[in-house]
Amino acid sequence: MATAAKHRNSIIASAIRLFRQRGYAATGLNDILKHSGAPKGSLYHYFPGGKEQLGEEAVTVAAEVVTQTLTDLRSQHACAPDMLRGYGQLLAGWVTQAGFAEGCPIATTLLETTPQSPPLALAGQQAFARWCEVFVLQLRDDGVAAERAQRWAQLMICTVEGALLLSRVQASALPITQACDDLAALIESAAPAP
Repeated sequence: MATAAKHRNSIIASAIRLFRQRGYAATGLNDILKHSGAPKGSLYHYFPGGKEQLGEEAVTVAAEVVTQTLTDLRSQHACAPDMLRGYGQLLAGWVTQAGFAEGCPIATTLLETTPQSPPLALAGQQAFARWCEVFVLQLRDDGVAAERAQRWAQLMICTVEGALLLSRVQASALPITQACDDLAALIESAAPAP
């Protein structure tokens, strides 16, 4: 049983990595199998819906990793601006270590598949909603009104996603750290006084 789950997990992990590096369309199922080391039958056993089902699960799993990262950052920082700066530093280190060959673990897949694939679009909507929710919770703890917290959280995600793209194109971590620092400062200047 553990071996079977290992194959399923390795297929998903390989899909996440290859979709992020090469894109969804350019990555074939055989590429994923080869990368994962899983037997061919396990792909069709665990993902009878084929590549679309695998893509949906890859988005969901990758999104959960990011959600956990944000939750961890929330517990380590006293306010949303500091949390955003911490996230920027973490992402800057990660993209640098990856040689700027990888970006957001779900963006490439979603850009290539939505709105044509409703299951992948829904997985993406749920992912971004969970990420926003972590920021909303922190912003609310900081005393920000509910509607503004929701809008600022969405702005934080948009900023990070755009910064990741610029970082990859420019082969520099500066777009990430600068964007996160600048947005954090704007939020601090507009946030309610403690």
